[in-house]
Amino acid sequence: MGLQCYFGATTIQTLRMAVIPSSSSSSCLIFGKPLSKILTLNSLSRRYNSIPYLKRPPFTLLTKALSATAVQTAPSTESVDNRSVVKPQWKAAIDFKWIRDNKDAVALNIKNRNSNANLELVLELYEKMLAVQKEVERLREERNVVANKMKGKLEPSERQKLIEEGKNLKDGLITLEEDLLKLSNELQQEAQFIPNMTHPEAPIGEEDCSTLRKMVGSPREFSFPVKDHLQLGKELDLFDFDAAAEVSGSKFYYLKNEAVMLEMALINWTLSEVMKRGFTPLTTPELVRSSIVEKCGFQPRGDNTQVYSVEGSDQCLIGTAEIPVGGIHMDSIIAESMLPLKYVAFSHCFRTEAGAAGTATRGLYRVHQFSKVEMFILCQPEESDSYHEELIKIEEDLFSSLGLHYKTIDMASGDLGAPAYRKFDVEAWMPGLGRYGEISSASNCTDYQSRRLGIRYRPSEPTSANPKKGKGKLAPTKFVHTLNATACAVPRMIICLLENYQQKDGSVIIPEPLRPFIGGLELIAAKFPQDE
Repeated sequence: MGLQCYFGATTIQTLRMAVIPSSSSSSCLIFGKPLSKILTLNSLSRRYNSIPYLKRPPFTLLTKALSATAVQTAPSTESVDNRSVVKPQWKAAIDFKWIRDNKDAVALNIKNRNSNANLELVLELYEKMLAVQKEVERLREERNVVANKMKGKLEPSERQKLIEEGKNLKDGLITLEEDLLKLSNELQQEAQFIPNMTHPEAPIGEEDCSTLRKMVGSPREFSFPVKDHLQLGKELDLFDFDAAAEVSGSKFYYLKNEAVMLEMALINWTLSEVMKRGFTPLTTPELVRSSIVEKCGFQPRGDNTQVYSVEGSDQCLIGTAEIPVGGIHMDSIIAESMLPLKYVAFSHCFRTEAGAAGTATRGLYRVHQFSKVEMFILCQPEESDSYHEELIKIEEDLFSSLGLHYKTIDMASGDLGAPAYRKFDVEAWMPGLGRYGEISSASNCTDYQSRRLGIRYRPSEPTSANPKKGKGKLAPTKFVHTLNATACAVPRMIICLLENYQQKDGSVIIPEPLRPFIGGLELIAAKFPQDE
């Protein structure tokens, strides 16, 4: 099918965590820091390196630029006001001045989005940081004055006086710089809870305030009792939830027989259709650093996190390809001529589904592991609204091609995740479940993620009336806007296809667009005789 996996059973046996005691004198040093844990992937790396076309292609037109506002630092713990505060491992390029100047709008947005961000504390910390920063600059200037005085000829007593003054200034400066660092870290910690602003046309309120953008098709009329995908899957021998529960736990599954072919067909058909629209195909890492998860706006730790974290490491399993794709251009400056960058990525996704329960989550609808094809765009700020419309149009075209009855919804502010400026959801009719179910979403995250990931672009030099003015200077960089959209979440698409295309004899018709990708198969035939 063109999608090969090099993660076989033999390779899995070589995946292990080797713990190196920190007290050992032979600790490995990389970039000057001791490694306490090493992930060994010996056979996997040998196999990977032996295949030339799997090596990462160089992005020759990109200039790597470590942004001081997005660079990682070693985590540590400090005590502030008798409580433990963990330094952030990275710093987002948050525009605190803009937040202060627009505090009423920011406060209202926090309320509309049911966020627990503490704006008053953020502003208080910001003002304190500015005051300490100003005092630090004053002491540095005084220290420079003292240093300049000591360059001349001085009486011993006067020189000693200047030495004492310089020492006092140095001690005071050290204390203030420590305070400034603590304030800066605490400010980052609190400010990262502030959600993105909300599109002015997005509905305000809870999920039930979301508005209908489009309704396509109508529910199919059946002349026989409708079965849900669980019953169909059992009769057609397509799933095995019981064995998966024994092997992995609840909300896992085996796909069997034609269901496997159907998954491959959905993936390859979706990739081919989206690639026709100018998207670059990717497969992605499925283990990423927790900092990348955080920078994309997800919380890898906490009671209700949807993210699986690897114990004893800083890595997490991805819940969507949006995360590793977003990280491709981290800490980069992209040439304006390269934008937009459009990617379509296939990956497996892993979610804890914390708090999910009930009949609405049975079967394939809500599972811990699934395959998904995700679209991702990086573009100039003024173009993100139009690319958002492009993404939802691609999704609608795909689902219409498969003959699905669906509706597109403009999601209300209370249902938006922290990164989203605006989000459109697609819900398809699932007759066996007797309701609409979400099969896709498309989000415009503006510069929320790029400010955290450090992704900028450099505009072309502006035309100047004075050709000598600014000659040879580069235009200042700007943050790109990022957008993401689900092209195909495989389990929910399988639900839609089985339930909408079921026949009276228990068989299921394969939609015509998928047939070339499933070996010409037109029908999933019943395995056992059906009762009339």
